Amino acid sequence: MIIRALLLSLALLLPAAAQEAYPSRPVQLIIPYPPGGNTDLMARALQAELSRALGVSVVGVNRGGAAGAIGNAEVARARPDGLTIGVSPNNAITTQPFLQATPYQADGFRYICQFYDNPQVVILGRNAPFSDLRGMIAFARTGKEALVYGAPGQGSTQHILFAQLLRAAGVDGLMVSYTGAGPMAAAALGGTIMAFAESASIPASTGLQALAVLADRRMPGLPEVPTSAELGMPMNGSTYGGLLAPLGLPDAMAAVLERACEAAVASEGFRNAAERLNAGPSFLPGAAFRARFLAEAAVNRTLLQELGLSNR
Repeated sequence: MIIRALLLSLALLLPAAAQEAYPSRPVQLIIPYPPGGNTDLMARALQAELSRALGVSVVGVNRGGAAGAIGNAEVARARPDGLTIGVSPNNAITTQPFLQATPYQADGFRYICQFYDNPQVVILGRNAPFSDLRGMIAFARTGKEALVYGAPGQGSTQHILFAQLLRAAGVDGLMVSYTGAGPMAAAALGGTIMAFAESASIPASTGLQALAVLADRRMPGLPEVPTSAELGMPMNGSTYGGLLAPLGLPDAMAAVLERACEAAVASEGFRNAAERLNAGPSFLPGAAFRARFLAEAAVNRTLLQELGLSNR
């Protein structure tokens, strides 16, 4: 009877012990864009340090397509067991639900942490018929849709920023859509597109030339590149993002992931990797990260309605 009582007590304690052991298995990290783009590069930079902080392998899996909606939908419908999480930039959550029928909204995730914030830059494609930002605007004036530029999807952050830049200069261009920054950078290297806007990690990883930083001040990693404000076209735009999980993730698991994210962002390994990509490590805890995304989603909904791009 004593032995039976002991065994029963142990059985009752097992679920609690299992919870305390989280994570005890590898964690899958969904990256909602193809390899080679900014989101993929930032996720890979964090991956090793996040694995170290959690004590288990974090396995990155690319699920590109639909401007990030395919991968984020997979995260949203995953089991909230802490074994599937995702990384997403702002646009896929704060803009795409107003442009296409996504199976998620900005409030449909458990927010873990923000870990990067990257100003956008205008990047020159190889064999383009101009060599600076003023030359790009002058070329755009030579004919309707003479300027061919890229963007990772209709309504992406980069599409909106580039269209605003051209509109402010009183010109237009022909936008060519790509599934992500990696394929778009490959097109620029091949001379298919003349210019595009993306994070500074792209010129750092491809050797393409940056023409201007869309910010008020120059970037430390690109001290020779002028700001758009210096060139008479003031504009601010950044891509920032972080880790997400399905709704229903237990608070205890979310806390473990948030602490691991904070440790990873503070690590020398991540900061060195981010510096090589001209990227900005920027940690926010889950609550502040969620508030930032939801506030941007509210602004973008109104903006897209004004531009005639919103689906609702």
